[in-house]
Amino acid sequence: MNPLSHFDDAGASRMVDVGEKTPTQRVAVASGVVRMEPATLELILNRAISKGNVFEVARLAGIMAAKKTWDLIPLCHPLALNSVELDFQPMLPDSVRIVATVRVFGRTGVEMEALTAVSVAGLTVYDMCKAVDQSMSLDAIRLDQKTGGQRGDYNRGDGLD
Repeated sequence: MNPLSHFDDAGASRMVDVGEKTPTQRVAVASGVVRMEPATLELILNRAISKGNVFEVARLAGIMAAKKTWDLIPLCHPLALNSVELDFQPMLPDSVRIVATVRVFGRTGVEMEALTAVSVAGLTVYDMCKAVDQSMSLDAIRLDQKTGGQRGDYNRGDGLD
């Protein structure tokens, strides 16, 4: 059996059949960092960006993206998510850490939904602030934790979660 579950033994792409798996509670936490000029972060924190409240718009974008992950990533399953939470942690003087926590009771995990939420929230921060800072970057988008499933729990364990 091929250890890469999205390919069959002949190398063809496939959607993994999760129909026989027992549903369990599954949680994934992902994070990423948006780096920017210190003045840009100050504008965000003072709600002085002309497009509106950056964190609230990015939060909605991240939630909407998590719900559409199956439509964006070709072999992801459509999931009825129980919750999606996004947290924005300013890291003075020049960064914001975005943390997404996604929960589902289901047959497959929500790592991709958490990663997608962080990615789209970060892109939304960029979009809302690009008029004042085109040098922004999205960095370190990664899975920090996951629980549930056949492979068990995962914790990156580098002290950033």
